[in-house]
Amino acid sequence: MSLNTSIAGAAPIVVEDLTKSFGSFVAVDHVSFSVNAGEIFGWLGPNGAGKTTTIRILLGLLRPTAGATYVLGFNSATQTKAIHARVGYMSQAFTLYNDLTARENIRFYGMVYGLSSKDLGQRQTEIIRMAGLSGRENVLTGTLSGGWKQRLALGCAIVHRPKVVFLDEPTAGVDPISRREFWELIYAMAKDGITVLVTTHYMDEAELCKRVGFISQGRLVAVDSPRQLKQTQMRGQVLEISLPRPDQAMRRLKAAQQSGEVALDEVALYGAQIHAVVPDAERYKNVIRSLLEAEKIPVTGIEWIAPTLEDVFISAVNAPK
Repeated sequence: MSLNTSIAGAAPIVVEDLTKSFGSFVAVDHVSFSVNAGEIFGWLGPNGAGKTTTIRILLGLLRPTAGATYVLGFNSATQTKAIHARVGYMSQAFTLYNDLTARENIRFYGMVYGLSSKDLGQRQTEIIRMAGLSGRENVLTGTLSGGWKQRLALGCAIVHRPKVVFLDEPTAGVDPISRREFWELIYAMAKDGITVLVTTHYMDEAELCKRVGFISQGRLVAVDSPRQLKQTQMRGQVLEISLPRPDQAMRRLKAAQQSGEVALDEVALYGAQIHAVVPDAERYKNVIRSLLEAEKIPVTGIEWIAPTLEDVFISAVNAPK
């Protein structure tokens, strides 16, 4: 698909040729995409790529320099109040009040959104159950663990039953079990028809999205399902190198990449292994092994593997512009 084509239709989130400049700096550069009803859409990019700026424009918190965004059919720049009444937003930083109890936080946000006393009472019960806080609803929020705070923050963001939810790095700094539990809540929302746009730096979370958009230096470089991105956006093939001294091997491979000694498109550390992207995996297996062993760096294994989404992400954002 063309990334700069005007997108029409009744999608809950529509971004049309969006540009946002801060003086001479272009934070978002002619970006277009849409998100379908009930879809979990991952919005990925390096720090400073334009992810949060895009969300703030969608919410009407920033005005675009050019182009337009629509949420549930409302123009973000001119119909902000209508959008705020119908969407939920969870920012990178927890927005809960630590000196209020979990129940009091839910009540506060419900009152902000104008819920009736009857509806608010029902939502308090539902959110406490959803957040796993039964028995802790009257505990001060500041004493809760990160995982419970996270689920409570999500509950407060959706207390008014929004049709669209924006989650900006909602699981940053949270343990893996709590992250998985949080994503179970996201899936439950999508099953109920809620549209979710989520930013994350965790590639295992990006794999859980129906579609993913990659943004780099303000430009949209790819949009598709994780599976399709792996098939269409990977430049070269991936060799996974296992060895006891990966740090030393990384220095040698980086030097070979920079000097042009070996045609390495990308070299990155993945735990105790190294992933090297090369034009032809079978051909370069022996080339890389010989290069490292000449430096007395033993190689215990080197195999051609299917690319991970992280491999594809690095390849896409580093592609020549």
